[in-house]
Amino acid sequence: MRECLRKLGFETVDLGFGEQISEWLQWYKGKVAKFHSYSQYNGKKKVRRERATLGMAKKVCEDWANLLLNEKVEFSTENEALTLRAKEILEENNFRVCGNQLLELSFALGTGAFVEFIDNGTIGIDYIRADMIYPLSWDNGEINECAFGSLKVIDGKTSLYLQIHVLEDGAYVIHNRLFDAKNHQPLPLPKQVEADFYTGSEAPLFQIVTPNIVNSVNLDNPMGISVFANAVDVLKGVDLVYDSYQNEFRLGKKRIVVPVGMAQLNSSDTGFAPVFDDNDTEFYAFTDKNITDLKEINMEIRAAEHTEGLKQNLNLLSDLCGLGSERYTYDRGGVKTATEVISEESALYQNLKKHEIILNRAICDLVRAVLFLDGKDTRGLTVKVDFDDSIIHDTSTEFEQNLKLVSAGLMQPFEFRMWWFNESEEQARERAARPLCEAQPPKQSADSSAASLGSGTAGLSSGTAGLHADKGELKTGKAGLKTGGKNKTNR
Repeated sequence: MRECLRKLGFETVDLGFGEQISEWLQWYKGKVAKFHSYSQYNGKKKVRRERATLGMAKKVCEDWANLLLNEKVEFSTENEALTLRAKEILEENNFRVCGNQLLELSFALGTGAFVEFIDNGTIGIDYIRADMIYPLSWDNGEINECAFGSLKVIDGKTSLYLQIHVLEDGAYVIHNRLFDAKNHQPLPLPKQVEADFYTGSEAPLFQIVTPNIVNSVNLDNPMGISVFANAVDVLKGVDLVYDSYQNEFRLGKKRIVVPVGMAQLNSSDTGFAPVFDDNDTEFYAFTDKNITDLKEINMEIRAAEHTEGLKQNLNLLSDLCGLGSERYTYDRGGVKTATEVISEESALYQNLKKHEIILNRAICDLVRAVLFLDGKDTRGLTVKVDFDDSIIHDTSTEFEQNLKLVSAGLMQPFEFRMWWFNESEEQARERAARPLCEAQPPKQSADSSAASLGSGTAGLSSGTAGLHADKGELKTGKAGLKTGGKNKTNR
């Protein structure tokens, strides 16, 4: 990808950072070859061993994604029609599922991106992970121009696809380019795809999301770092203790030493049969003549020491990843997560609010972008995002308290509606003034919100705004090639 970009006159971040992303990806998947695979000398020869893993890197990223972008997150604009239209577009693009999964990958690999496009008149959103993102220009860490690249198989031939978003004369232009994967020579684009798409937008049709922490790997790099980048040594500690814990039970199982004479064959009516089954590893035949009877060996299992070791490492891990200490506990053979309401003074609350700053801007810009592609005037449009505070506040208790304030005349009914139903002041005043039978709001509970960002069950798209395989047909749009979960397409 970098060589293709250089041929087009673009430079991006150094190759070494891509190698760092690859290592984070291995930790996210749970197995790092240079750590989890190792050799051990058994007294005769070296044997290959595989270290057990708890998969805590992925668990940490899952928790951050669920805390930041869950079903209770809402957005709104001052124009109700535009709000409904934006939610419709996001629902069509399975934003609730794909957005959460992208955020999980962004916290694992350091960076992710939403990319908007038009595919045959339909507005689409691609969800791009870090290893497909190539920043081209940035200022104070904010990426202004960016390329998104991926491998495509078209008519049985592997190609490199690049979609490049650059500013030209104050507006963004999207350049679509295709290269041969072997010799990096330019290839023709599909007929339906324009090589250069002039958006007419002063704002980019992509949004970058990262954990809101400093890139300590390279201070001048605009891409983010994994939320567990500075906790890799602790991840190793967790898996070392967990692997030792498993070995403790494997090596500590009961053994019975049997004189070799007792383990030999006995005669029977049907022939000779072994006294003990060869597959019973609890029995060990010993040739020492001094052993004439069965001897039971019970090894001591250090369960308490291992449990304490896991506890300390899990506390360190959750603290270094910004989740606060004592978020995870090891109980009954598995890792449990604390679910109690957190304090506003806690480290988790402060880090949660810090990460929301970047996500808030990304969602607001995403909403404006899809409405712009839908032909709506988004100049000066204000978008408000309400994140889930239920882990910070006891929502049921707060509901009862505010209801009592209304009954006591210390809170106006329209103020209650603004708080609970997320209505504008104008909407809340108008609905509060209606007779009760006419003013029924959308169904709402202390555990769910009336508005949603979207829903669906499909998995995370792993491509860029590129080629989309659907029942063997090639789907393309003016803005570029659309990439779905499949990457092999036949004309």
